[in-house]
Amino acid sequence: MKSTTCIGISSMKPCCRILIGYKSSSIFGVSSPKMNGSGVHNLSKSHSKAVDRRRFHSYKHSKSQIIGYTYKCAVDLNRRAFSVSDSSWGHSRIHTGSFRSNKGRSRDVLIIPKVASDFRNHSTSIEPHVNDKNFERIYIQGGLNVKPLVIERIETDNGLVKEDNNTGIDVNESGVNIDNVKGLNLTEPKIEREVSEVEKEAWKILRDAVVNYCGNPVGTVAANDPADKQPLNYDQIFIRDFVPSALAFLLNGEGEIVKNFLLHTLQLQSWEKTVDCYSPGQGLMPASFKVRTAPLDGSIDAFEEVLDPDFGESAIGRVAPVDSGLWWIILLRAYGKITGDYSLQERVDVQTGIRLILNLCLTDGFDMFPSLLVTDGSCMIDRRMGIHGHPLEIQALFYSALRCSREMLTVNDATKNLVAAVNNRLSALSFHIREYYWVDMKKINEIYRYKTEEYSTDAINKFNIYPDQIPSWLVDWIPDEGGYFIGNLQPAHMDFRFFTLGNLWAIVSSLGTTKQNEDVLNLIEAKWDDLVANMPLKIIYPALESDEWRIITGSDPKNTPWSYHNGGSWPTLLWQFTLACIKMGKPELAQKAVALAEERLSADQWPEYYDMRSGRFIGKQSRLYQTWTVAGFLTSKMLLQNPEKASQLFWEEDYELLETCVCGLGKTGRKKCSRLGARSETRGQ
Repeated sequence: MKSTTCIGISSMKPCCRILIGYKSSSIFGVSSPKMNGSGVHNLSKSHSKAVDRRRFHSYKHSKSQIIGYTYKCAVDLNRRAFSVSDSSWGHSRIHTGSFRSNKGRSRDVLIIPKVASDFRNHSTSIEPHVNDKNFERIYIQGGLNVKPLVIERIETDNGLVKEDNNTGIDVNESGVNIDNVKGLNLTEPKIEREVSEVEKEAWKILRDAVVNYCGNPVGTVAANDPADKQPLNYDQIFIRDFVPSALAFLLNGEGEIVKNFLLHTLQLQSWEKTVDCYSPGQGLMPASFKVRTAPLDGSIDAFEEVLDPDFGESAIGRVAPVDSGLWWIILLRAYGKITGDYSLQERVDVQTGIRLILNLCLTDGFDMFPSLLVTDGSCMIDRRMGIHGHPLEIQALFYSALRCSREMLTVNDATKNLVAAVNNRLSALSFHIREYYWVDMKKINEIYRYKTEEYSTDAINKFNIYPDQIPSWLVDWIPDEGGYFIGNLQPAHMDFRFFTLGNLWAIVSSLGTTKQNEDVLNLIEAKWDDLVANMPLKIIYPALESDEWRIITGSDPKNTPWSYHNGGSWPTLLWQFTLACIKMGKPELAQKAVALAEERLSADQWPEYYDMRSGRFIGKQSRLYQTWTVAGFLTSKMLLQNPEKASQLFWEEDYELLETCVCGLGKTGRKKCSRLGARSETRGQ
């Protein structure tokens, strides 16, 4: 039998055949490379050996056409549009189908719209400056009227698929991963302790929520309520929602689904979706994606599985997700830490994905602050809630993603400037949040006596905050011992609401000082009845009410006072609270919160959120069997049982960062941080 060859070097092995379409005759706006020695001439030493082990082969054209910009693979005609496993990944409801090629051989199909994930593996000589016109600026222009690139699967003379030791996922003819699940019991939790009936139920719900693509698990749906007739977008795989699910699987020794998820979402990065003909920034990660099905071209007996991403063009308010890329980087580090498999983060395409996200976040603009400027609804609080500007949640996740990237980035000539920029941003962001976002009784007294309209570099009230902004509820609510980071800071505006996720991640990432981190937990303990009550934890405290609710939320009927984002209680925050408590040596607080949740979650059918000030009512529009509620509970239980695992997911204070701050971490750092001094400091790194 005549053997065929392949030019793809991604370790994500397709079901069989890959059709790669692009929108112009020159890929990414540059001429198509010739597959010879010059194609890899500029590879860095850290990656050249890995690339040398891979094979570059020939390709041929096909008459098949691409439908839209989606990832596809052929499946059986009578299967569902997306696959949710019953109780284990080994019994997937979707199996790969086949169709007859011109030579009569049965083949499965995986159609991918562009070659960015594989093509960028050929070179790492990418200048990280965000304003340069370089190869990393991948914009594909033109139409669909071009012939797609066809990559046949590698076959031996006897017709068998060759094994590639460089791939991370091996797929047999049925499309089900055998090698990676061999010897693993995926129907039962692999934890060496007796689990309660509630935990057993939670594991079953979590496994039932698993979505398969080409026979392999790639994520979990947001909610999987069998009685829900209008799932809306809750049947999609959200990046932020999948993080607790991923941690539950990782802590249980099941890393395959997490690896698949990371690689597939990486392939979806930089998708060319538009809102009114405007393209988002290069490196943007989707908020979610869904496995759909479409008829296979030229066949009446098979159809294709399609990965269809959403970059915000279908979301409420049409806002692009700022946090998706940050969560992806955080999860990538967690995968390496827990599994010990660092080869994934060392891959060239993964390294490039990290750099694209960082370039997007570190792009110079009009903003003078080291914090990220974002719009309302761009994170977990994905509706209008008055968080536009520099919300704490994004700053804490941004800081965490920068610290992750600092650990994972391969330092070479192509990345040294980017690494220097990351170090400088970490130092400046840390100082900015610790100095200007922190409030306790002492700081509120200072704000109360602020002078305004100060025009000088030595001003105390740098942001022109008027003392009358201090809300009446805060005066009586702030304890004598304890404090927290405010929700937002802009000129003449401080949002004094307590945002739980941002404060917890400030602890986890050591964005705050040790004393500040301790004080946040002290405040939560002191105000337990307000922030935890009957169900952990309030996403925001206090809720917006009356005219304030009407003005700030636009009279949002879902965000009524003490509901949903507006003071609702979200059980998924439990795992982050547990992680913060373990780090600060207070696991008893987490155990108390987990016990509260365990009493109610199963009986209430694992709701998305709870309503009212005390969290006693199931949310009026809350989805049941919410996956991240289930996963957050399981992750919390396993972290408390194995606190040494928790240490792999948080960061301690990095004193080297404090020493390298170009501003000297001083309140009046103008003299220490001149333009010349900042430049020399950057060059020195």
